[in-house]
Formats: sequence, C-alpha cells, structure tokens
Amino acid sequence: MSRLILVLNGPNLNMLGTREPATYGHETLADVETLCQRTAAEQGLDVEFRQTNHEGQLIDWIHQARGRCAGILINPGAWTHTSVAIRDALVAAELPVIEVHLSNVHKREEFRHHSFVSGIALGVLCGFGTHGYRMGLTHFAHLLNG
Repeated sequence: MSRLILVLNGPNLNMLGTREPATYGHETLADVETLCQRTAAEQGLDVEFRQTNHEGQLIDWIHQARGRCAGILINPGAWTHTSVAIRDALVAAELPVIEVHLSNVHKREEFRHHSFVSGIALGVLCGFGTHGYRMGLTHFAHLLNG
C-alpha cells in the first residue's frame, strides 16, 4: 500500500514569508516543504510537495494521484472559496483529503467562510499556521497505521 501523501498548495502560496506576514507568518513555502518532508520521514510517510498558481495544473495533479497516493493534504488557497472543479477532482481521485489553511478563515472576511473542499474532506485544519501541515501529515500516518 502506498504511503505517499500528495501535499498541494494553491495560488499565492509561493509568496509565503513576504505576502501579508501578519496573516500568514514569516515562514516561506520552502520552509513548509522542509517541515512536511521532516514530518513525513518521522511518520514513515513519503511526501510529494507541489504549488501552482494555475487551477488546471492543480486539477491534473489531483487526477494523477488517484491509485498512486494514499491521500491528499491540500491548501487550496483562494480556490477554497471558488472552485467546484477542484472539489470535483478531489472526489474523482477517490482518496482521503485533509484541507489545511494557515490562517483561521472563519475570523476573516465573510467570503472566506465557505469552502467547496470542506464538505468532502476528512478534516479541516485552519489557524494553526504551518503546524497545520504537520498535524495533517501526522493524521494520515495515524490512518495508515490503523
């Protein structure tokens, strides 16, 4: 059985560390990738870490995960609130999904309160900063270890 977790990041997450640090923190996307790789190694998982600003690319990666990965940890960024296509791709992948957000979206603008992903996810982690990624990967390890 695969122990590969696909960690996907949506638009603008490549700007972590410089974009709105009061909201998103000072850690970069490279820091998040390092955290995910370290956590995966500790938990006996493999991680494939990706980021894109192109919705179709994210959908292609989700499709390619089907039958290859054990789960998807996704921070869809702004697509959380707008993309039925990403939600449908996640359903089609037939894999467990954990949604993660650096900020607590429920303390922010009203339009950020709705997620197209949350309804199909095993769980949602928001407001824990980059630690949310660690929590999500640790939960996947728990699921895979029975």
